[in-house]
Amino acid sequence: MAAKSRKGKDGQGQVAVNKKAYHNFELVDKFEAGMSLLGTEVKSLRAAQANLDGSYARIIGNECWLVGATIAQYKQAGENNHEPTRKRKLLLHKAELRRIKTKLEQRGFTLVPLRIYFSGRGLAKIELALAKGKRQYDKRRKIAEREQKRDISRDMKKYRK
Repeated sequence: MAAKSRKGKDGQGQVAVNKKAYHNFELVDKFEAGMSLLGTEVKSLRAAQANLDGSYARIIGNECWLVGATIAQYKQAGENNHEPTRKRKLLLHKAELRRIKTKLEQRGFTLVPLRIYFSGRGLAKIELALAKGKRQYDKRRKIAEREQKRDISRDMKKYRK
């Protein structure tokens, strides 16, 4: 039985989320891009068989490519299957590509995929973010703040009754 994709607030089926990107990077700007996929890749995505851990996007020439993302092979395809870790072309407008390219030329910026989902029209989309890497002390501070909020809300729960 195929795994169900999670539906978001706007009815979009979410397939894969890169949770580490939110922890390891400070997100500056977000973009939505289409994906150029093979038929078996779309079937695997509909079964939520994708992984974005360790993946990134790169601009080569005037095209954007997704590198390192894994879309599992579709079991029913037999020998007509795709390669799980191949580079996939991302479809962006020229103006967006130009803007991303100028930011990537600056020091410290990376193009990170955040999530893969299906749009309301049933098209596979990917959400990309221009991001700067966080320092270790920033990560620790964020974790400490989260734990403090959790402790405060736990203590306040006693008095809400």
